[in-house]
Amino acid sequence: MVKRRPAILVLEDGRTFPGEAYGSVGETFGEAVFNTGMTGYQETLTDPSYHRQVVVQTAPHIGNTGVNGEDDESGRIWVAGYVVRDPARIGSNWRATGSLEDRLATEGVVGISGVDTRALTRHLRERGAMRVGISSVEKDPQSLLARVRQSPQMVGADLSAEVTTTEPYVIEALGEHRFTVAALDLGIKRNVPRRLAARGVTTHVLPASSSIEDLLATGADAVFLSPGPGDPATADGPVALAREALRREVPLFGICFGSQILGRALGFGTYKLGYGHRGINQPVLDRATGKVEVTSHNHGFAVQVPGAGVGAVVPDQVIDTDFGGVQVSHVCLNDNVVEGLRAIDVPAFTVQYHPEAAAGPHDADYLFDRFAELIEGRAHDRRPSEGRTHSEGRSNA
Repeated sequence: MVKRRPAILVLEDGRTFPGEAYGSVGETFGEAVFNTGMTGYQETLTDPSYHRQVVVQTAPHIGNTGVNGEDDESGRIWVAGYVVRDPARIGSNWRATGSLEDRLATEGVVGISGVDTRALTRHLRERGAMRVGISSVEKDPQSLLARVRQSPQMVGADLSAEVTTTEPYVIEALGEHRFTVAALDLGIKRNVPRRLAARGVTTHVLPASSSIEDLLATGADAVFLSPGPGDPATADGPVALAREALRREVPLFGICFGSQILGRALGFGTYKLGYGHRGINQPVLDRATGKVEVTSHNHGFAVQVPGAGVGAVVPDQVIDTDFGGVQVSHVCLNDNVVEGLRAIDVPAFTVQYHPEAAAGPHDADYLFDRFAELIEGRAHDRRPSEGRTHSEGRSNA
């Protein structure tokens, strides 16, 4: 067996875990979070929403199916660091084109293996997500701890500009073209336009700095606000864009970070969760159908509506906003966090989780059908009254 280089992981509260270098040798810093997914590690690594985060995989065995050129959710690995317990010595899958460790090393991702990830996860659940450093070049935990405490926090981090596309691009509809959607790329995953394309939707993906005029110049029938990293409280530009889309009554759908942006546009606040929701096994209630869905999550912030919060029963009444009534449409059954919003008087809705999840689950894939139905219904409603806008001025609840 090849002897690995020693490495250490140090949390900002001083808790230290020894291990061995995995991936690239070096040093990295970020926010320590844990992901409970048993599969889909390649999709996790390449999800832009994990930018500046050090991901702890709670599944003990990682890398057993290698990596391939088809499952990436973006053009690169975005995680700041990677923590696993028992890395596979051999990746075995008919689709594999290489090993996970080689991919991490090639892209300069510093990781650590041989860590008691169960103990680390329990610590983060009890103390909350926090800054962390991983080093395979530093032997002194106190020296590394000092640098961890100097690293930036996730609260106040404006990261969309660091992950967005630099140039617009188009994903064409599969089969007959039905609608055109303009997607504001705040950290979009490739599977979003794929799911839309399967429903006859052509998606124009535009940079996060785009204006509402840029989006509508594509001939868009609707606007999509993508997932992404960072603190939604910093995203004033996308919030202003969303408010203008609401004013013009352009159909809107927001996922994850996009849900928080749309929540802010409706007049709600956001707050940081203790340790966030990350993984592919989160139960969410769809209040419209009464169904409980097993869903994929990746968010450390949530929308704050009046009367709701972690552990509190989420109100079912209509909340008055500048754009009419809004209801909480989805609720996480683990902790009662708001997981979706539905506007009543304008064509807009959100979900905090990921209906586009790859490698799954696919319980919430129907939400893309709901988006297509919203666009179709809005197109029908607008025929006799083109150009109508929603007047602002109603007070928030």
